[in-house]
Amino acid sequence: MSAPERARRSLEMLALGDSFGEQFFGDSARVIPLIRKRVLPSAPWNYTDDSEMAFSIVEELFEFGLINQDSLAKRFAERMEPTRGYGAGTYELLTGVLAGRGWRSLSYAGFRGMGSFGNGAAMRVAPLGAFFASRKLESIAEQARLSAEVTHAHPEGIAGAVAVAVATALAWRCRDVPGPLSAIWLEQVRDATPAGYTRDAITEAMSVPHDASVVEAAAKLGNGSGVTAPDTVPLCLWVAAYADNLTDALWDTVGGLGDRDTTCAIVAGILGARFDDSRVPNWHQHREPFPWALPSLKTPA
Repeated sequence: MSAPERARRSLEMLALGDSFGEQFFGDSARVIPLIRKRVLPSAPWNYTDDSEMAFSIVEELFEFGLINQDSLAKRFAERMEPTRGYGAGTYELLTGVLAGRGWRSLSYAGFRGMGSFGNGAAMRVAPLGAFFASRKLESIAEQARLSAEVTHAHPEGIAGAVAVAVATALAWRCRDVPGPLSAIWLEQVRDATPAGYTRDAITEAMSVPHDASVVEAAAKLGNGSGVTAPDTVPLCLWVAAYADNLTDALWDTVGGLGDRDTTCAIVAGILGARFDDSRVPNWHQHREPFPWALPSLKTPA
């Protein structure tokens, strides 16, 4: 499978997970029974900013073969539909870019000059990991860093993106390995993640038993309720590490509640690079279609 084919597949699965998870927000008394009974929501399933920003990353890779930060910031800003659930910080930043302000000063000005450590860079980056899956992990990490810095300049925001990109690349490399990815895969992802809270939380995920419930895992690792990288990425990696197929993985992920469109997008983006059609859900007809078409790849990957 070529680099653009891998990226397209990861993007498609990310968007499927994003739109699936988005349907399960609301009153817990209504939502939890539906998840337990695995009742599919009525179509169409609308995608969120997770998919919208991931599409811009893939479009960027198809045009340049790598991340050009100035171009990516412009794509993010011009494609942004505020009703897709953008966080206040990202909305303000991209609105500033549209007004002609530099993305770098805006990104580093967030959160009292520290930059955002939210999960927004992690939620959109899996297709980048798939695109560069045949490269060295250091190169993948650098491209993930570049993609994150545009909106999430804090080291933890960047670390979340690095972890998900590397996880996706390593998942693709394990596509012919039988059984779940396992704790060994988790350890490899952890070792490639920059030092900090996100990496420490991935280490914590390695200690959660594979047969724990997602509720138990979320209680220990977080479920994205804090909308930060350390609170979101570790649970996603834990689910992905022990998944036999994407259908079960998505039901497990949404059962952890929290920031469920984002957690489902991350898990689906990672596992979409690994599983063939026999191990992914046939739900594509439910997802709202993208209003854009990806260009042909202009630069060899």
